[in-house]
Amino acid sequence: MGFTGPLKYSKWKIKIAALRMYTSCVEKTDFEEFFLRCQMPDTFNSWFLITLLHVWMCLVRMKQEGRTGKYMCRIIVHFMWEDVEQRGRVMGVNSYLLKKNMALMTNNFYAAILGYDEGILSDDRGLAAALWRTFFNQKCEDPRQLELLVEYVRKQMQYLDSMNGEDLLLTGEVKWRPLVEKNPQSILKPHTPTYNDEGL
Repeated sequence: MGFTGPLKYSKWKIKIAALRMYTSCVEKTDFEEFFLRCQMPDTFNSWFLITLLHVWMCLVRMKQEGRTGKYMCRIIVHFMWEDVEQRGRVMGVNSYLLKKNMALMTNNFYAAILGYDEGILSDDRGLAAALWRTFFNQKCEDPRQLELLVEYVRKQMQYLDSMNGEDLLLTGEVKWRPLVEKNPQSILKPHTPTYNDEGL
């Protein structure tokens, strides 16, 4: 897998940071606001689409941190699939259907990552097209919703880019900007997280 060389920090430290980063995608995201403003049903699939978008933004940021960041990306994705499977079981999905759905979701995940990667490197129209295809499943009738999401992704990526890479590798702590800013001028540089000499 290309991770045989030395990493900047020990694997267990990176795994803990990766778990925290994934957890931030599911616990620090305001899903209710997404359901409301993007007119999404409150379903497992909607939860997955919102989570996928936030996981992808974390992956884009961490890929900038060299070999260690790429290793962390792999662990974040691993935690995501563990969580998806666990949530499916809790919801009572039978094992055959869950396995079938997981295979479909895996294909959708990699297609989404590819589309989002192309979109973020493109202009706003390119990013809007990627979000329309994946996030809205080609069913967005209101251009304002697309505009809102493009703006959200752009400001969020800018915010993540302003975070210190070493801090992210050691703590995995990410805070998300609100979907709609109460004060558009309020996008400030993030605070520096604290951690002890063990990286915790």
